[in-house]
Amino acid sequence: MCKNRAMHRVVVLALDGVIPFELSLASRLFGTATDGDGARLYSVRTCSLDGRLVRTSADYAITVEHDAALLAEADTLVIPASGQFAGITERAALPPRLARALAELRPDTRVVGICLATFVLAAAGLLDGRRAATHWHHSPHFKRCYPQVDLAPDVLFVDAGRVLTSAGAAAGIDLLLHLIRKDHGSAVANHVARRCVVQPQREGGQAQYVERPIPTSPDSGTAATRAWALERLREPLQLADLAQHAGMSRRTFTRRFRAELGLSPGQWLTQQRLDLARHLLESSDLTVGRIAERVGFGTDVSLRQHMREAIGVSPGAYRRTFRG
Repeated sequence: MCKNRAMHRVVVLALDGVIPFELSLASRLFGTATDGDGARLYSVRTCSLDGRLVRTSADYAITVEHDAALLAEADTLVIPASGQFAGITERAALPPRLARALAELRPDTRVVGICLATFVLAAAGLLDGRRAATHWHHSPHFKRCYPQVDLAPDVLFVDAGRVLTSAGAAAGIDLLLHLIRKDHGSAVANHVARRCVVQPQREGGQAQYVERPIPTSPDSGTAATRAWALERLREPLQLADLAQHAGMSRRTFTRRFRAELGLSPGQWLTQQRLDLARHLLESSDLTVGRIAERVGFGTDVSLRQHMREAIGVSPGAYRRTFRG
């Protein structure tokens, strides 16, 4: 969590072949984040390796004003996807200028790889022994190239501390919103999401986007049961309760739930309860015990345990950091 509320410096490194959509994400999301007085919380600048024109994956190029010397100033470095790096299999395969630029990063610089940029970070050795994500379509190739990286094929993004990676283009939005939430709390992240007309947090993982046959029955999904459960989070909901509401056996309900969201029903319920708990910690005067009851964890001990496992802090520490 970001304790220093000074302007956080974000640098975006545009590499040849950069995908324009991913290139725009950092500027759009970080650039929208403001404090209660409307002051910007991040500065965002874009550079290339040599400060010259950068070819994109589309039918145009972009002009940047800075070269890789800007990386030395970065508190957070964002590398958008570039299709030409999807086949990198060795550190020596990185262009020398790129390898030197990444090697000169400060030890405390946070590094973010969006989609195929995971290959760049792996080739640079930044993911050795770490958990990471990349696009599901390229996961088998990535595993063969980088067995030293703990690839998580079913998630939208991975926060491995200093180095963070996302699964695909839109998952880059999820990851950057996660960083804003981590730095400045849910209220700021939700405001950015509303301004950009995107979901503050998406349910599930990238497994739900893997190519698969489309269900033929319009009544075969679990959306109605999820909506029903969200109105009853304080109740001790069990798998049997959810399956009964959906009119399915527990096995069928669990299978369809995983197919739709990439999560088990229990994991999803915990996620929703934590989201509500964080909101109440930021926006209400309720005690930790009352919040635990309201969101369905039952006791303050249970809430503390779940919050420490999920975000590494206690409810009290979270409230002190992010209470408006």
